[in-house]
Amino acid sequence: MEDRAKFALIGLFTFAVVAGAFGFVYWLHNNAGNKETATYRVIFAGSVSGLRTGGPVLFNGIRVGQVTDMQLTDDPSKVAAIVSVNKATPVRADTRVSLEYAGLTGIASVSLKGATSSSAALTPKNGQLPTMTADPNAGTDMSTAVRETLGRADAIIAENQESIRNAIKNLETFSAALARNGDKIDKLVDNSSQAMGSVNELAVNLNKQTTELSAALDKRTADISEGINKLTESATKHIDIVGKDMHRAIINIDRSVTDLTKNPQRFIFGGSDKK
Repeated sequence: MEDRAKFALIGLFTFAVVAGAFGFVYWLHNNAGNKETATYRVIFAGSVSGLRTGGPVLFNGIRVGQVTDMQLTDDPSKVAAIVSVNKATPVRADTRVSLEYAGLTGIASVSLKGATSSSAALTPKNGQLPTMTADPNAGTDMSTAVRETLGRADAIIAENQESIRNAIKNLETFSAALARNGDKIDKLVDNSSQAMGSVNELAVNLNKQTTELSAALDKRTADISEGINKLTESATKHIDIVGKDMHRAIINIDRSVTDLTKNPQRFIFGGSDKK
C-alpha cells in the first residue's frame, strides 16, 4: 500500500509539471497573439519575386511586422501583399513603400519609409483595408538587378576587347613557352634542389669544423695556462733561493765589516786576536 501511494504521488507530481508547462506555453502564445497590430494592404506593380508570406516588414530599417498573405488583384500586372505591423507604427497617407533585397540571396522585405508627421493617418476606404501603393519600380527583383549588372560588365568587356585579347594571347604565349621548356624547368628545379643539398652539407661541415676548432683552442688555451702556471711556480722557487743566498751573503758581509771595524790589524796582517 505504501508503494502504491508513493507511485501515485509521483504520477500526480509529474502530471502537475506537464500541465504547468502546457499552461505556460498557452499563456505565452496568447500574450503574443494579443499584441495590438494593424493590417494594411500594399499594391505592387509588376513582379515581387523574393517576397514570401512571413517576410519581414521594416519601417525606416526597423522590423515592425510581417507579411501575412499574398494575393492577386483584378489587374494582372499588380500584386497585393497583406502586412501586419505594430499598431504604434506611424503609417501615414504619404508613407513610401518599396521592396528591399538582402544582398544576393534574393530574399525580399517590405520597406516602409516615414514622411511627414503632419500627414493624415491611413484609413480604410470602400470597405477595403487601408491601402498603400508601392513605388513604380518597387517590383524590381534580384534577377533584374543581376541582369543590369551583367549588362554593365558586358559593356566594360566590349570596351576593352583588344586589351583582353592581348592579355589572353600573352598568357597563351607564356603557357606555350613553359610547355616547350618543361624539361629545362624540371632540370633547373633539380639543380636547385641539389644546390640546396650542397649548401646544407656545407653548413653542416662548417658547423663541425667550427666545433672542432673551438675544442682545439680550448685545449691549447688550457695547455698554455698550465705552462704559465708551472713557469710562475719555478720562477717563484728560484727567486726564493736567490733571495735566501743574498740574505746569507749580506749577513756574511755585515759580519766581516763588523770584524774589520773591531780589529782592522787582523784584516791587514792576518792572525788571530790576542787577549
